[in-house]
Amino acid sequence: MDEDRFPAFYEATARPLWAYLVRVSRDRDVADDLLQESYCRFLTAKLPAMNEAECKSYLYRIATNLLRDRWRRQEREPEAAKPDIGESGFETRAELRQAFQELKPRERQLLWLAYVEKFSHNEIAGFTGLRSGSIRLLLFRARRKLADMLRGKRI
Repeated sequence: MDEDRFPAFYEATARPLWAYLVRVSRDRDVADDLLQESYCRFLTAKLPAMNEAECKSYLYRIATNLLRDRWRRQEREPEAAKPDIGESGFETRAELRQAFQELKPRERQLLWLAYVEKFSHNEIAGFTGLRSGSIRLLLFRARRKLADMLRGKRI
């Protein structure tokens, strides 16, 4: 991507990418770090000519891989309880936010990419390294788990 197009690309993608990272990681500092690292890797990669949608997909793939690497490190080195990133809002939003935070990282990731970022199953498969056919089932299970949690049937 050339220097003339990058500022507009950054403006269009930085906020949604940061929101994705903060919701999935549950940590604003981690999201800040991964956002910066994602753009650094994006800018230093030797990329073929791509349109803006392909660039956005590639950027999300980088961010997803960075998240996955962080999860793997955390599995080897467990941390203390993660901080709550709650914001003020309606009680139902707070309940949804709390239930969302209690999901596994992969479940949060899939739900966010599908329903907030509105990516297709094929695009999500490309970001996560999962098979496209698996995305539908995994999303179904994550939605059902979230719904059960909201109904008070903690799983």
